Amino acid sequence: MKKILLPIVVPSLFTVVALSLTACTNEQNKAAPSVTVASEPSNFDTVYDSFKDEDFREPLKTLSSDEFEGRLPTSEGEKKTLDYLVTHLKAAGLEPGNNGSYLQDVALMEITADPNVTMTIGDNTFHYKDDMMVGSKREQTTVSLENSDLVFVGYGINAPEYDWNDYEGVDVKGKTVVILVNDPGFENPESGKFQGTTMTYYGRWTYKYEEASRQGAAGALIVHETAPASYGWSVVANSWSGPQYGLVSEDGGASRVAVEGWLTFDAAKKVFADAGMDFDEEKRAALEGPYHKALDLTASVTVKNTIKKSVSHNVIATLPGTEHPDEHVIYTAHWDHLGKDTSLKGDQIYNGAHDNATGTAASLVLANAFAKLTPRPARSVTFLIVTAEEQGLLGSQYYAEHPVIPLNHTVANINMDAMNVLGKTKDVTVVGMGKSELETYLDTAAKRQGRYLVQEDRPEAGYYYRSDHFSFAKKGVPALYAEGGSEPWDDETAAYRKRMKVIITGCYHQVCDEYRNEWDLSGIAQDTQLLFDVGYGIATTDAWPKWDPQSEFQR
Repeated sequence: MKKILLPIVVPSLFTVVALSLTACTNEQNKAAPSVTVASEPSNFDTVYDSFKDEDFREPLKTLSSDEFEGRLPTSEGEKKTLDYLVTHLKAAGLEPGNNGSYLQDVALMEITADPNVTMTIGDNTFHYKDDMMVGSKREQTTVSLENSDLVFVGYGINAPEYDWNDYEGVDVKGKTVVILVNDPGFENPESGKFQGTTMTYYGRWTYKYEEASRQGAAGALIVHETAPASYGWSVVANSWSGPQYGLVSEDGGASRVAVEGWLTFDAAKKVFADAGMDFDEEKRAALEGPYHKALDLTASVTVKNTIKKSVSHNVIATLPGTEHPDEHVIYTAHWDHLGKDTSLKGDQIYNGAHDNATGTAASLVLANAFAKLTPRPARSVTFLIVTAEEQGLLGSQYYAEHPVIPLNHTVANINMDAMNVLGKTKDVTVVGMGKSELETYLDTAAKRQGRYLVQEDRPEAGYYYRSDHFSFAKKGVPALYAEGGSEPWDDETAAYRKRMKVIITGCYHQVCDEYRNEWDLSGIAQDTQLLFDVGYGIATTDAWPKWDPQSEFQR
């Protein structure tokens, strides 16, 4: 859990937003969204009330069984997973979603950097994992920076809607930029800049490298600090070592910075001291407004890569609409997990039951539910179950860059990832609350269940940017990510929740993320019913949900 049509040339986060998408939504968003259905199918209430705990057990138990070997992309586990999903979607009556096929090929690239690497900056030598992490997304066996001039660019943000451009007036072409993590709102929430402690995409490390690449930099180094990053250095060191996955690109990664990586906080302070500057003073200046300053130092490093290419698959199935079949509501979930590790003693399989056999099982249950509606919704409902989410949202990124359904015909995306196995809740957690009008539909559906909406616990961690819906949001398609809350439905659920939390805590991305017979799946049934209602509401109206004006995706 836990990636072009005619581009608009605007120096901002979304230089690749499609003109055709913008034109379409502008034309069709003349009226505010309505959650009143045009004509309620005679059996809607029957289908709505049909979601049961037991509907999810068989697919959840099967997909997370040892037989599926942890569902690693391109493995035998993938083949079994694809066969299972296609068989069930076909049996539900859904049509192939990709020109007669239920599958979409996704070309993947695995790059493993040699860990025997050091980087010199000024008079300092920095070591892999201890002081820094470096790598490259370019499809080259050797990539180097040689005496590359260093420039501090503050937060490395170019956001016209916030009147903020750290790159304005400085040429970083061929140079290496040093960047602060998160965005200026986190440590200066009273300033009114950005969204306070709630992270925007401008604060995500992925954006930092993308913008540095757009600016023509040769290298990009992010300064790690635990609080604004929301995770410790060990997460960076472990995540960036070993094989790194990406999509095979048409230019071989030439448009990306040659070297990207991280500096520890202590390493960064040494760099600034070597440049005759105080890191804390420079950071304070960067907080106040757009900021950059040459460091009068150079960096040198050579990254040696081992490259392997392979092909995985997204699964796509569609229930055609009765009146507007070219307009689609797309549900997403990811079928993949981490496979198995034969070096482990005892259990070697990362079964990925919670993450994300739950969301995959919910997709199958939803597909069956929509197929039972009579008459079917006016708009088409499509299920996109993607690969390689665990490798960086690659399956959904590939789809967004090679959409089977044109993006300007995609009305909304609803995502399901690591669903609630702790029983029914009174609240609904909205990840990235305030992003779009999709929350209007969600609120109506929640009230039907006697529930209410809440924001996620740690909006500063930027979880909205960490699952497959983000690939749609980045291209301008309104995308919703909501899940079970934290207030138990009743005392019995509260007691169960307390017991089960002890058992599953710490199992994220571990071999103990396994299906358990004692799981209460009524929370998954409750949330799937909720998202069924949301999708149905969108599929039976002619309104096009919009982004909130304050969202970084609203353009």
